Amino acid sequence: MSDGESWARFEMLAMPHLDAAYNLARWLTRNDHDAQDVVQEAMVRAMRYIGGLRSEGARAWLLQIVRHTCYSWLRENRPAEKVLLDDPDAAWRDLPAPSADEPPAIAMRKADRRQINEAIAALPIGYREVLILRELEDLSYNDIARIAEIPVGTVMSRLARARALMRAALAPSARPVLRAVPHSAQGGTS
Repeated sequence: MSDGESWARFEMLAMPHLDAAYNLARWLTRNDHDAQDVVQEAMVRAMRYIGGLRSEGARAWLLQIVRHTCYSWLRENRPAEKVLLDDPDAAWRDLPAPSADEPPAIAMRKADRRQINEAIAALPIGYREVLILRELEDLSYNDIARIAEIPVGTVMSRLARARALMRAALAPSARPVLRAVPHSAQGGTS
C-alpha cells in the first residue's frame, strides 16, 4: 500500500474516531494536556499499522491503541501512581460542596456536573475505562472486552462495580445538605 493510500485509509477509518480517542485518553490520564500527548502518540501508532485494519472494527481498534498508549504513558510518566482495578475503598474522597456565591439553580447544576466528573475520575482505572467505553462511547461489551483485553464477563463485572460506586458517590446522603439559616441567626430583630 502506498503512503497516499495509507493516509487516505487512515483519514477514512481512524480520524472519525479522534474525539472518542481523546475522550478515553482524557479520562484515563485525568489531564487535558497529557491526553493530547497520548492521542498524538496513539495516532502515530495507528497510522503505522493502518494497513492491517479491517474497516468494520476501526473504532474499537483505535481505542485499543489509545488504551495501550495511555497505560504505557502512565507507566513512564506516573510510576508512583498505582493502577488499582479492584480496590473500591481507595477510590473515594470527600467531594467539595458547590460554591456559595452562585445562584442556587446554577450552583446545583454545576455541583452535579462536577460531582459526576469527580466520581468518574475517582473510580479505579479498570472500572473507569469500562464505564467510559460503555456509557460515554456507547461501545458493546464485546468491543470493550477486545479493547481492554479482558473477558466479556469481566467487562460486565467491572461495569456493575463501577455503576455501584457511582451510585454510592452520587447518593443524596453523599451530597452536602443545604440548610435554611434561622431568622434569629441572621441578626434581625423579631
